[in-house]
Amino acid sequence: MTTKSSFDKFKAALIGTMNINPDEYSHLTSPSRLASLSYALAGWLYMLRRQKNTRIQAVASIAVMCLALWLQIDFVRWAILILTITIVWMAEFLNAAVEAVINMVSPDYHPMAKVGKDVAAAAVLLGVVAAVFIGMLILGPALLAKFGIPI
Repeated sequence: MTTKSSFDKFKAALIGTMNINPDEYSHLTSPSRLASLSYALAGWLYMLRRQKNTRIQAVASIAVMCLALWLQIDFVRWAILILTITIVWMAEFLNAAVEAVINMVSPDYHPMAKVGKDVAAAAVLLGVVAAVFIGMLILGPALLAKFGIPI
């Protein structure tokens, strides 16, 4: 009886995943780049329509960008703000996707389903808390300077 070496197992895992054809396991794969874009936009519109936290994030994102414009922050700070806002949006989108899959797979209450949902929500909370601190670090000094308050 021969056993596979660690390298052989590693190689098999890489090749095995690489050789999986998603068309064989999905009833719907994107027929074109335009279709892929429409699916992504449909997901975004779903989030804005059905997820109240996303609407709050949209208002907060617009408010932060308007404040950044008014404060005339530099390009590097803009890049950091845009990246931070994007990460929070992505966390919210992934949270909704995790919740949707859990609801589909486990329609009845299950403690592990609760764990999955709570952990996904915690990822959003972590992103929001970090975004608030980053926003304060970037916009705070510029806001204080705008009102002539020394740092």
